Amino acid sequence: MTPGVWLLLVGGLVLLLLAWTVWTLVRLSRLEARVARAWTSLEAQLQRRAGLAEELAREHPAALGEERARVLAAYAAEVRAPGDGDRELAENLLGRELRELLDELNGVPQALRNDLEGTATRVGLARRFYNDAVRDTAALRRRRLPRLMGLHASRPLPRYFDIDDRLDHGATGTDRAGRGGR
Repeated sequence: MTPGVWLLLVGGLVLLLLAWTVWTLVRLSRLEARVARAWTSLEAQLQRRAGLAEELAREHPAALGEERARVLAAYAAEVRAPGDGDRELAENLLGRELRELLDELNGVPQALRNDLEGTATRVGLARRFYNDAVRDTAALRRRRLPRLMGLHASRPLPRYFDIDDRLDHGATGTDRAGRGGR
């Protein structure tokens, strides 16, 4: 082979590497935008759930019992400003309390109960979408070539948001025996 052919082959490889690098950078940027949009959606649903919990505790303490209403209000306040910085723990406490309360909301308007159930479902879906976006971003950034080339190395990896968002019978339309409800 002549030096001109070698130069052409090397030039072609450099162009392929450059095209792949640009494609990967665009994909990483899109994935990071997807993570940001998913977080915004998740945050909105978490704030909505905390607001509904505060409303329930404030406007229906007789239906909950005074002590349980205080506990629910404290959990909702902790979610909005976690004292120890552990947002996931605060969300878990609020979520568990709301799931336990779903069966005991006699005297609470049906519209509020429906909002609580719908928000629980939306929190679960938003968390799954967010964690899927985080997983896809992390998978691409951990591949060998992006890691070796340092693509997006200066940006922190997004963190999973792990909360217990089990969609119990109230949110899924099944009763405790697993039969369809509603």
